[in-house]
Amino acid sequence: MIVWLNGTHGAGKTTTSPLVQQLIPNSRVFDAEKVGETLMDIRPGLPETDNFQHWLPWRQLVVETAHRILDYTGGTLVMPMTVLVEQYWREISAGLSQYEIPVRHFVLHTDQTTLRERIMNDTVLGPSGFRLDYLEPYAEAARTWLHKEAEVVDTTGREPTDVARQIADSVLS
Repeated sequence: MIVWLNGTHGAGKTTTSPLVQQLIPNSRVFDAEKVGETLMDIRPGLPETDNFQHWLPWRQLVVETAHRILDYTGGTLVMPMTVLVEQYWREISAGLSQYEIPVRHFVLHTDQTTLRERIMNDTVLGPSGFRLDYLEPYAEAARTWLHKEAEVVDTTGREPTDVARQIADSVLS
């Protein structure tokens, strides 16, 4: 099984994912961003883009890597990764479905004011224009398809441990 934690930057995916992992037996965290980082290191580089998710190999390799990890270890993968393009989510979902991997898709949602505050006050990454640029695409995806495709978990004003517990309880029930 995959527990996919979606949502925009600042919603709490990276903070919540190891907490969820601790609550779900035989689970591991797999950050699909590492696949993108590997593709970005190819020299000469792949076609220019502002987001590695636009590269078809990223989407295919996320599916293949998740499949291979689960085939090797069994259990559950907790995957914190923003996917805001519906077509990309459909490609990933279809690929995982071909391997008969069940996916529990959660969207960590927070109001825009909180998101901006979290991004601007991030003590690890610092303020990020890149992350701020995704607030409107997230809002659009939430309005049009994303919240219909997932279990929405509001993280506004909540402790990450409470959010993780809600997700784990939902998965384990």
